[in-house]
Amino acid sequence: MTKTVLLLGATGKIGRHSAAAFWNAGWRVREFDRARDDMIEAAKGCDVIVNGMNPPNYHDWAGIIPQITTQVIAAARASGAMVVIPGNVYNFGHVSDEIDQDTPQTPCSRKGSIRVEMERAYRDSGVQTLILRAGNFIDPERNGDVMSMLILSAIKRGRITTMGDPDAMQPYAYLPDWARAVVSLVEMRDQLGRFEDVPFPGHCFTINELRARLAAELDRPLRLSRFPWWAMRLASPVWELARELREMRYLWDMPHRLSGEKFDRLLPGFKASDLREVMLAGLPPKIHPDQPVPAGAQRGLASGFSGTGPDHAGALDRPV
Repeated sequence: MTKTVLLLGATGKIGRHSAAAFWNAGWRVREFDRARDDMIEAAKGCDVIVNGMNPPNYHDWAGIIPQITTQVIAAARASGAMVVIPGNVYNFGHVSDEIDQDTPQTPCSRKGSIRVEMERAYRDSGVQTLILRAGNFIDPERNGDVMSMLILSAIKRGRITTMGDPDAMQPYAYLPDWARAVVSLVEMRDQLGRFEDVPFPGHCFTINELRARLAAELDRPLRLSRFPWWAMRLASPVWELARELREMRYLWDMPHRLSGEKFDRLLPGFKASDLREVMLAGLPPKIHPDQPVPAGAQRGLASGFSGTGPDHAGALDRPV
């Protein structure tokens, strides 16, 4: 029997890679259009709901995330579907250590507190929920991820931007790997608990390690430049995004990683992408040493997902 997944935020980076992974695994992919669709109706007949939907306004998490959470829980209850949430490390505050499912959640930011409350709502709802918790997402399609937008934004000019301590170990989640892991985990959902918090180990490296790898691959010296936090401070009174970025600045100076113990226990045969591929994924195609197919064509050719399969609704939703 064909299984069906409903994707919320289908045209964002979570939704696009989830669509390809589920499609390749033989699932029927249904995309939610929040400008047009009723979520409870859209979820009817679905086995899984992947919530890749973010507030359209980055600053209004406190108002919009509880609304989205209430909607998703209602849709999951009505359909009996499992919910998948892309988790992050905001929940833990200052933890310069390995983070696992038992790490105390002591957020030091407003966004972290909102995430804790959101996850608690899913836990208390009784809806089967999987949180696949990850570090910084890396999208090979360079779709709004921190690697392409910030760290490698000046790579053509020979510069890598460091958001904090360039020797601080940071966790990264390569989105095609994360999406494949989601599919593997939901296909064993009958063996999972009602609420599963699974850290996704992904890949870990420092900005200096990234610089060394890219310098060798591109055969040119690369300089480090500091992110202009001073400008964010000056702009904060009049620019909301600057205030939001400053709130999460501490993460870039905090060495941390996500434990692979639970993930490896659940998916012992999972093979992550090669570190080289992950580190090079944020490079613009014109300077990528492997000269990949352009992002849009690459997705269609590599995944076989065209966006015109069963239940495709042409979603307009794009998380920020």
